[in-house]
Amino acid sequence: MTVHFSFRVDISAPNPIAAAQAKAKEQGIELGKLNDSNPTRHGLAPDLIPNVYEANPRGPKAAREALAGFLGAQDGTAVDPERLYLLSSTSEAYSWLIKLLCDAGDAVLAPKPGYPLIESIAGLECVHAVEYQLRYDGSWYVEAADIAAILDSPEGERIRALVLINPNNPTGSYIKHDEREALVALCRERGIAIIADEVFFDYDLEPIAANRRLAGEEGVLTFALDGFSKMLAAPHAKVGWIRVSGPEHDVAEAQRRLDVIADDYLPMSDIIADRIPELLDAAALQTAKVRGRVRGNFAVLRGMLDADELGVVDVLRPEGGWNVLLRVPSVLDENELVLTLIEDHRLTGQPGYFFDMTSNGYLAVSLLPEPEEFRHGIAAVLDTVRAMLG
Repeated sequence: MTVHFSFRVDISAPNPIAAAQAKAKEQGIELGKLNDSNPTRHGLAPDLIPNVYEANPRGPKAAREALAGFLGAQDGTAVDPERLYLLSSTSEAYSWLIKLLCDAGDAVLAPKPGYPLIESIAGLECVHAVEYQLRYDGSWYVEAADIAAILDSPEGERIRALVLINPNNPTGSYIKHDEREALVALCRERGIAIIADEVFFDYDLEPIAANRRLAGEEGVLTFALDGFSKMLAAPHAKVGWIRVSGPEHDVAEAQRRLDVIADDYLPMSDIIADRIPELLDAAALQTAKVRGRVRGNFAVLRGMLDADELGVVDVLRPEGGWNVLLRVPSVLDENELVLTLIEDHRLTGQPGYFFDMTSNGYLAVSLLPEPEEFRHGIAAVLDTVRAMLG
């Protein structure tokens, strides 16, 4: 089936003047502009920012070429810089893609347990987020039959995209090979696009099998999201990107519309884009540094849980990411657990229901703190559980 695109993006035929301008450009003719109001073309840019501003809706070409080279080296494939869009964050990417795919009242499929960002952004776009449940049987997985059942339900007709978090937050579960094949086939049959958020991909912990990015998937229209926030462990480095892939016709139609959205919101600042090659050069060492911290704290967590005499707290197997879910006795109220941590240890946390866990008895924990701080926090959790069980 053909992918549905929203009606709110105007791709009507250009007026005669715009058509003539495009024809001149194709012929290599450079037209002077009586209405050129770009101050950087008239010697008015400040000395601090001397460059001439080139309004490419996908982001500055040099930065996209540098990024394409970096991404291609990651998986040994050629990445077309014209399939990349630079923007400030993956949150902004979600907003653009929901505009692209959904009209008001349409819906996207989002995983639960999961971070509540997608529902919030969808709501701001007057679009619904329909939940699909991740299952757990010693590891987390997506059941394609569950997705098919939702698509076959009455609300399935308004679903325009399937969101896959690879690996998911906070469950840490990657999309497995067989899941991927089934979901790609299902989306292709139903004309549904995939939005693949892969910001945590490089932080593997206990993967079940070799993992692969959804970026570059050719079987169905796919928008892969990533950025410097997690890659560099620098949320203040506001650089994100969308990589578009899939069947040629769907990609062309998607980019024709996505260019309109990107142009309306203006491309990334040249000041930031100029630093992208430098930041990419730092990515490997920075990711390795963070991975070392995360794996080290995870090993400490395993050791502390194994050594705990009570033995009632365990961790749901995380395949990747830098957050984990602790499971505590379900007789303990999650709110009471966190409130007791606040009162007795001056520590706070996020209970499982923040992520729509289907039952009581979970606590989300970050693996990022300095080792001593991390040990102190886990010890406080174990002491609090012990005291609450009396």
